Amino acid sequence: MKKFLEVAGALLALFGAAGVVRELTDGWFRLFGATRFLTENVWFLEGRELFADIVIAVLGLVLVIGSQRVARS
Repeated sequence: MKKFLEVAGALLALFGAAGVVRELTDGWFRLFGATRFLTENVWFLEGRELFADIVIAVLGLVLVIGSQRVARS
């Protein structure tokens, strides 16, 4: 479980950071952000793509930090 949380958190943090870079460069790195499918296709995130990518990156960091507290099983 610990390894799964670490991997999932690292991927979320990476995708979130890539999405932030993509949004700040005005879409110059089109394939760089894997979260663009979520942020561009969900109606209530329309216009809030940068905020959504920041939240995804922070959630990934929280998972990585939280995985250190999970006992190895």
